[in-house]
Amino acid sequence: MTATEPSEKGAIAREVSPAPVPGATPPRPPLPARAAAEFVGTAALVAVVVGSGIQATRLTDDVALRLLANSTATVFGLGVLIALLGPVSGAHFNPAVTLAEWWTTRRGGAGVDARESAVYVSSQIVGAIAGAVLADAMFGEPLVQWSTHDRSAGNLLLGEVVATAGLILLIFGLARTGRLRLAPVAVAAYIGAAYWFTSSTSFANPAVTIGRAFTDTFAGIAPASVPAFVGMQLVGVVVGLALVSVVFARGKAVYEQDA
Repeated sequence: MTATEPSEKGAIAREVSPAPVPGATPPRPPLPARAAAEFVGTAALVAVVVGSGIQATRLTDDVALRLLANSTATVFGLGVLIALLGPVSGAHFNPAVTLAEWWTTRRGGAGVDARESAVYVSSQIVGAIAGAVLADAMFGEPLVQWSTHDRSAGNLLLGEVVATAGLILLIFGLARTGRLRLAPVAVAAYIGAAYWFTSSTSFANPAVTIGRAFTDTFAGIAPASVPAFVGMQLVGVVVGLALVSVVFARGKAVYEQDA
């Protein structure tokens, strides 16, 4: 073996190895990893929402201050989770977002297919329940106690349609205009604002809604109120996608040229 042989073999290997194609979409992580990211992210999100609600209740009797503490913690927590787990699963943490993505990509293109959507949604729901139980455990509350916080009023249901439609419009509007890099800040900011401008305090998430039924604390929702909330959130998905198709009708390529 001569001294030049290793370098020659290395050169051959470099010539044989395909170079990355500029602009190519990198391979997605395996589905189990993405499902784990959705589980962890949704669990952490619900733990932030429920835990900060419990903490706020113990620190003050002022409902406005409680809501301020709850919304502030949610904004920071959600932004961090999207930034951390977005590269793995897309950081949906929300069946409404997953179903909307499936619908928009069902005829081809990047996004989750029907099987992946089922895995995502299952992981999100289980994660939301686990997050509520974890928050209760951290604060010494009963691990599972059905909420008695009734949220069945019609104006609250309208608030959920508005909150969810706005969220879908934001996320898919960012996607259409090639600005998904802004999602951690933009989505967190929107949810923080929607806490205050919607009558329902912006659940905007079927999995989170289900998880919050498992805790009888500040952030809870009575199980009897869950079906109507989830139904209105799905209506919000339809409204949001309709708005995306109208507002961003020119298409992605045109917006990228304008950016």
